[in-house]
Amino acid sequence: MATMGEGNPVELFNMHVAHVGINAKDPDEAQRIAKQFELLLGLTPRETPISFFSDTLVETMKQNGRGEHGHIGLAVNDTAAAEAWLRERGVEFIEESRVLNEDGSTFLIYLKDQIGGFAIHLSQGK
Repeated sequence: MATMGEGNPVELFNMHVAHVGINAKDPDEAQRIAKQFELLLGLTPRETPISFFSDTLVETMKQNGRGEHGHIGLAVNDTAAAEAWLRERGVEFIEESRVLNEDGSTFLIYLKDQIGGFAIHLSQGK
């Protein structure tokens, strides 16, 4: 097993893009965007209280969410370990963005800094 200082997060934590989040100005625009992805990709939009998901690839926020342009969700196989690995390298997190699983472990947390106008979050994945 790799130690905290070895490798890269893609290899260590099976890090991959889970979805891209797009900020819409309101629910109507979000639904129109989701419909465009349905036409393009054949993915029926699934509505949630805050967004429309096009399968797991695209999340269109019903109102401006985090990030200037939106967000990128990065799935990892061990959120706590990935967070620790990134903190060790100076990455800061937005503590109030932390979402917990029922067992108290972290399901999702946003990084403090945006990249190219996109907020980035880690989430528990496969």
